[in-house]
Amino acid sequence: MNFLINLTDFFLPRLCPSCKSKLNTEEKVVCRSCLNKIKIASDDRITLEFNKKYAEKNFISGFTALYIFEKDKELQNIIHNLKYNQRFLIGKFLGEMIGITKKRTIESWEIGEIVPIPLHTLKKAARGYNQSLYIAKGIGRQLSIPVNSRSVIRKKNTLTQTKMNLSEREKNISGAFKLKYSKVVKGKNILIADDVITTGATTGECARVLLEGGAAKVYAVSAAIAD
Repeated sequence: MNFLINLTDFFLPRLCPSCKSKLNTEEKVVCRSCLNKIKIASDDRITLEFNKKYAEKNFISGFTALYIFEKDKELQNIIHNLKYNQRFLIGKFLGEMIGITKKRTIESWEIGEIVPIPLHTLKKAARGYNQSLYIAKGIGRQLSIPVNSRSVIRKKNTLTQTKMNLSEREKNISGAFKLKYSKVVKGKNILIADDVITTGATTGECARVLLEGGAAKVYAVSAAIAD
């Protein structure tokens, strides 16, 4: 296997999406140096974020995340390459890392299906893919949980929420999702997967739609938490 990787790397070198250095055979997608610089989301921080983002509205029964998103740092470069440069393997890599690191937590939730946060058809057409789907696939592959990317659709092409506060985000995302196949999620515990969760407004609205459609409980996971 290493021989094939070395041969491929000779003709088409694999580069770290953050620092652009050449990856060695042991480094799958991101170099070890950049990975070690990314801030891990501690259990205390995850609890704090759950209480701040989800506890009051009671749509999300549990939440976990892998990293802390820091502006102009390694993870921002990695996520940017996932979202805009067609580096699909980054999504699967992050999903697998979530599956390995958060295995005990996610398995305790008894998840029936993973639902990636959907993109509107216009945005998906422009980008060509949904980055959250690849994260969901990585988690699903690691934990043997099916991924369902068709049960929830995004019917409202929302404005970018980067500079919005919580109330603006909630208003922007309200009514954005529609449950297309309720039979698929009815009675199941559903895990929503996203790349970066900031205020929790998007995952919260998606969870509300899933619960109204008959899901038993809804949980959320992301590659990163952002302030």
